[in-house]
Amino acid sequence: MNKDFIAQEIEKAMRAHDKPRLSVLRLVKNEIDIKEKESKRELRDEEVVAALKKVLKQTGETLDGSIKAGTDDERTALLQAQVDILNGYLPKQVTGDELQAIIDRVLAENSFTDKRDMGKAIGLVVSETGGNCDKAEVARIIGARLG
Repeated sequence: MNKDFIAQEIEKAMRAHDKPRLSVLRLVKNEIDIKEKESKRELRDEEVVAALKKVLKQTGETLDGSIKAGTDDERTALLQAQVDILNGYLPKQVTGDELQAIIDRVLAENSFTDKRDMGKAIGLVVSETGGNCDKAEVARIIGARLG
């Protein structure tokens, strides 16, 4: 996923008059623009995905607050729709047996056997999956294996 893809999706949303999709994609584009100004260069694909994840996290936190407040059902529904839209753009998360296999391979290839190696092992697994995994789950599994 890159900046051009986001721009195309914004254009599609505008033509379809899909206001929830348009508003959330504009948030992503704004986050990308901010990151590009900070770094003074065009973002790589994985950085665009990171910007999308940041907007997803912020929108999810706002959704949680709206649910806990329980006051505005319309706003909560809009936020839920935006979270669903953003999740649709994210790469597939590595889970289950596939994640277990990657962890097993990383531990074996690097001869990690001690808890002191846990940070390195987690970093390698996250890198291997392109960041598309639940880091807490990875830490839990590796911690159990190295414990």
